[in-house]
Amino acid sequence: MSNHTSLPPDRPAARAGTVFDIGYRSYDGVREGRGRSRRAVFKDGLRIALGLGRGGRAKLLPWLFIVVLAGIGLILALIAGAAERLGGPEAAANVPSHSDYYGIASIVLFVFAAVGAPELLCRDRREGTINLYLVRPLTGSDYIVSRWAAFLTVMLGAAWLPQIILLLGRAGGAPAPMAYLAANWLDIPKFLLAGIAMAAYAVTLAMLTASFTTRRAYASVFLVGLFAITAPFTLGLAQEIGGKTGQWISMFSLTNIPVHVNDVIFGEMSDMTEEAPARLFPASVKVAWYFAWTVLPFGVLWARYRKLTP
Repeated sequence: MSNHTSLPPDRPAARAGTVFDIGYRSYDGVREGRGRSRRAVFKDGLRIALGLGRGGRAKLLPWLFIVVLAGIGLILALIAGAAERLGGPEAAANVPSHSDYYGIASIVLFVFAAVGAPELLCRDRREGTINLYLVRPLTGSDYIVSRWAAFLTVMLGAAWLPQIILLLGRAGGAPAPMAYLAANWLDIPKFLLAGIAMAAYAVTLAMLTASFTTRRAYASVFLVGLFAITAPFTLGLAQEIGGKTGQWISMFSLTNIPVHVNDVIFGEMSDMTEEAPARLFPASVKVAWYFAWTVLPFGVLWARYRKLTP
């Protein structure tokens, strides 16, 4: 017979324990979800690309590129103004203008992209910071699209600012500034659209290259070398072979791909592409080739990040 005595049904068993009120409260504010996370990654990308909130060395390169690009626009405006005063409107019409700017400044824009893109991606992967992003309501797709959009915004500013300086400089140097703007206002949507084409191409290729390594210097040097080598190599080989084959070889000059689109937008040949055999292709071929080198690399970049998990 058991000696165990059961408690009455109306008397619960005693439990040991103490409740402490340490002041924690549940969050009762607005839950912004993935949209807030995307905006945070976007804003952080802007700060990284411009070196904001970091030391002087981090600010030096991006702002140096922006100043150089703006300086090119200012120099072109001064040349046009001097030509206007010395030789009249006909002389000013023969100096480089909006249609020529992206061809002249393309190398600087490409190097800016090659140096800036690894800053946004390589450090996060090397230091594991991306894993902290992904434990939030944020996917790999959210992360890479926000980073891409942030750097695109910076590159658009770097591409458009010199064109605006050039426009204002040429208008200011004209005898009748408002008449000049009225006669040349169509240049504005053209250089805005051409700037989007240039920036989207450079940003996409640069970020795709940066996605394959955690070392910023490796990505930058590889991309700068690729841009520097393909232009003279393809031009020389294309001119040597000639014909349709030479034209297609010329299409692989990475620096010329967006400049051909610039030529299509402005309806005239820039100094950079006037000797390229690819200039003989129809506009539709040049535009399709540009999209192949921009959309497909972006798809590869997105595919590399969309399945990332912490």
